[in-house]
Amino acid sequence: MFFARMIARALRRQLGKRFMIAVTIALGAALTTSMMAVMLDIGDKVKQELSSYGANIQVTPKGASVVSETYGTTDAPSGALLESELPRLKSIFWAYNIEDFAPYLSVPVSPAGADPVELTLDGTWFDHTMALDVGEPVQTGLKRLRTWWDVDGAWASDDDPRQAMAGASLAASRGWSVGDTVTVTGTHAQATLRIVGIFAAGGDEDDVLYAPLATAQQLTGRPGEIDRIEVRAITTPENELSQRAERDPSSLSVADWETWYCTAYVSSISYQLEEALTDAVAKPVRQVADSEGVILEQTQLIMALIAVLAMVGSALGIANLVTASVMERAPEIGLLKAIGARNASVVALILTETLVVGFVGGAVGFALGIGLAQVIGQMVFSSWITLRPLVLPVMAALITSMILLGSLPSLRALMKLRPSDVLHGK
Repeated sequence: MFFARMIARALRRQLGKRFMIAVTIALGAALTTSMMAVMLDIGDKVKQELSSYGANIQVTPKGASVVSETYGTTDAPSGALLESELPRLKSIFWAYNIEDFAPYLSVPVSPAGADPVELTLDGTWFDHTMALDVGEPVQTGLKRLRTWWDVDGAWASDDDPRQAMAGASLAASRGWSVGDTVTVTGTHAQATLRIVGIFAAGGDEDDVLYAPLATAQQLTGRPGEIDRIEVRAITTPENELSQRAERDPSSLSVADWETWYCTAYVSSISYQLEEALTDAVAKPVRQVADSEGVILEQTQLIMALIAVLAMVGSALGIANLVTASVMERAPEIGLLKAIGARNASVVALILTETLVVGFVGGAVGFALGIGLAQVIGQMVFSSWITLRPLVLPVMAALITSMILLGSLPSLRALMKLRPSDVLHGK
């Protein structure tokens, strides 16, 4: 009780320095809390942002995959996937991580007219509603996978087999514009298509003509068949376990296998897609899949460094303020020692005062940090940051560590303080 009264009376003195200590801790805690809250939630946010850059898994027939790996080409068709099996993509363990997908059937066609040079027509789903055996229908297709396309005109409709979209380079070389009609001849049939949109993708797709999947199947005489699927899935960044599993899943122990299979690695989702489809090979699109992990790790590293620097800066500020406070109270501390107070008791007194002030400032800083995290979430990701339960205990530990580290210099000076020197004015 006596100790508590001493603390209460001490807190009522040096209010200016107490306030500055609380403010210093509050600022450091606010910045650290916001960085930690965003850092723990940024994985999902980054993946949502990167989802606009297309698929991160490509599924092909097993025969086509062997030809591609052996000869370094995808031109030679070998085998086919079945359109009727596409609903199985939403039946795997990580079905809810499958955001979007689109099937393709590539067809070499010859346009009618003065320039009969062969071009590539890709049949696909643009904005397709797929019924499932269980659950609500799924809306998916190219329109959702290619959100960055700059489209002049409109997206083609899956319900009209005569509509098509042309890449900007292809349209420029052929002199096509929105509303033009083009007749193309495939290996088994001929079709007259109306260009409803011209898109700029910024890559090889600008040389491709896109039409509904049913049209491509008719031109090739391959009803119900597709030759590849692009899948966009939410994944966990790769690590050593996922890399070993991708090289040889059979080399994993039972425990490692269960961990890998039940974690949303791009390799484990690819493996489950192969299980769901007949004679299929699913491969990560490394340019996208690897970018997710690299961007996420670099972003988290930057935020961690900012948080560390904020804590270090706060600790230095506390060190100066507490040391100044102790020096001002040197006569009082010297008197306490002269009447029998031990170093441990005096240290406990000063440290308890600082911790009380520090936790008040830390609580205010924590609340401000949560608010700042939401501001960052809205400004950067246009969504709210989800506060993870881990943030509170970690911040409590960090604030305590910051106060203790900041108090060390003053406590060392306090322990060296001799009552005779202070009381005699030395």
